[in-house]
Amino acid sequence: MDKYDIVIIGAGAAGLTAAQYAARANMKTLVMEQTASGGQCLQIEGLENYPGFPDPIDGYDFIERFERQARQFGAEFLISSVTRLDKDGSEFQIETSEGGITAGAVILATGAKHRHLGVPGEKELAGRGVSYCATCDGPFFKSKRILVVGGGDAACDEATFLAKLSDDITMIHRRDRFRAQPALAERVLANPNIAVRFNTVLDEIHGEKNAMGIEQVSAVTLRRVDTGETVTVPMSAVFVFVGSDPQTDLVPTVPKDEAGYIVTDHEMQTAISGLFAVGDVRATPFRQLVVAAGEGAVAAHAAAQYVEALRGNVYEGQPA
Repeated sequence: MDKYDIVIIGAGAAGLTAAQYAARANMKTLVMEQTASGGQCLQIEGLENYPGFPDPIDGYDFIERFERQARQFGAEFLISSVTRLDKDGSEFQIETSEGGITAGAVILATGAKHRHLGVPGEKELAGRGVSYCATCDGPFFKSKRILVVGGGDAACDEATFLAKLSDDITMIHRRDRFRAQPALAERVLANPNIAVRFNTVLDEIHGEKNAMGIEQVSAVTLRRVDTGETVTVPMSAVFVFVGSDPQTDLVPTVPKDEAGYIVTDHEMQTAISGLFAVGDVRATPFRQLVVAAGEGAVAAHAAAQYVEALRGNVYEGQPA
């Protein structure tokens, strides 16, 4: 069974920053991810608010630099799914699709997955006009009628991207104003290619078969929440950005907030000693890449101190 000082589960900005700092602290470090590094960062077309990057950079190039730096410091990487996480005494036992691993400390950076609306037609037409990633699927709908659902940062970012591909974007939000950062909201409201409808929800997504006999999105039914009025309008695609669900299946008993995000102390440690949580899986008032990276650095530093304490190397000023 392979043994590591620190195992990081998840390879987004938080996990990769933790990997860099852990490896740089001379910890034997492993990063595990089910697919490729990046997480939701891969969906960013032009990252413009990360310190030190005055010119926009796309998410793929951005995260590639994170991974390269972590590897340069000695972090190891494994593409694998984690099926079980337990603590046995002072060691964590990790079961994966590639075998068993033990670790002195574990940093959870499993992120969050896009939340679904649960309306009729959403599941049936997923991948056929219903999408949760504008940069992934937007190019398929150039010059088409596109609906964007949501009112947060992600929804405004993605709507702005889609408006570069089509001049017929409708954006709906259930409340009377966006909850996104003011700069993002103002950008959407000023965009001539985006028509915003507040106090509006999506009730149903309709589909019809194309020439090849494949059912695709053809229309949507919208409802005003204040008047109850409904209208069905033609639409070629629906992009949904209504929040995310934290991926906490590995730690069902760890304390979480009312939204299901893991609660930690100021060092990112959970209620279980040696288990840390960072990034979109953690309860935080502000979800941004720069915050996630900072959390990763803090967690790696604390995890390294924790592992050193297990070895009996407790330094002055460091809690036992």
